[in-house]
Amino acid sequence: MRYVRYLCIAVFAIALIAVALANRSMVSLKLLPTEVSGWFALNPEIRVPLFIVILGSIIAGLLVGFVWEWVREYGQRAEAARQAREMRRLEREVARLKVEKHEGQDEVLALLEQAS
Repeated sequence: MRYVRYLCIAVFAIALIAVALANRSMVSLKLLPTEVSGWFALNPEIRVPLFIVILGSIIAGLLVGFVWEWVREYGQRAEAARQAREMRRLEREVARLKVEKHEGQDEVLALLEQAS
């Protein structure tokens, strides 16, 4: 299974390298479109290789997806935490009731009853 994982990583790495080599040309990234930039005082522009834009977009999309999923699952995590608290409370109550049940009895009889 480990070799299959290494093979998948290698194929993915080769694909990313091929995309990077095929898209080495420089592109201009602007904050605003040219038509809209006249309304504002500044419109920064940066020149970067196209593969940086592509890989940056992939990484940004993954991060947005991870955050979106984390926020979406908040209700499930909160419910699991509530159930865990309830379970701990009930376990403490069961332990307390077992002690109360055998209170005032002979220690040997209480141990035998508790074991069965």
